[in-house]
Amino acid sequence: MNLPFWKSKSMADMTDQEWESLCDGCGKCCCLRMEDEDTGAIYVTDITCKLFDRDTCRCGDYTNRVKKVPDCVQLTPENAGALAWMPQTCAYRLIANGKDLFDWHHLVSGSHDSIHDAGMSVQNATYNEIDIPEKEHVNHIVIWPGEPDVSPD
Repeated sequence: MNLPFWKSKSMADMTDQEWESLCDGCGKCCCLRMEDEDTGAIYVTDITCKLFDRDTCRCGDYTNRVKKVPDCVQLTPENAGALAWMPQTCAYRLIANGKDLFDWHHLVSGSHDSIHDAGMSVQNATYNEIDIPEKEHVNHIVIWPGEPDVSPD
């Protein structure tokens, strides 16, 4: 029996297409975060990057995102498991840490809608950063489904 690529290859050995297909389309990584300067605690908001498309849960300009949003973090095989602020449900984080994908991940379920149907995405539940003044960000702190401590195991 052939194992799926995410179980049989290292992240560094994945093709570009395989790497990109790991994204489950939850949109949680596109939500703005705030860090408590005293404790280092990170708080997630329901405010997304200006490029985020809340209907599709995808970047509106993925190819140029790093140019248009300089603090957009590009995931790599080297940093995928080390970024503490990444969602607990993120496929990149799960695979990098030796865990399996959730049943609602499209590579398992066969449908890109399954993550939305399972209520594990931020689809149509966010605000664009352009519309929310920075002083109000603290009023938008949320805990998304599946956060902060979940595992498919």
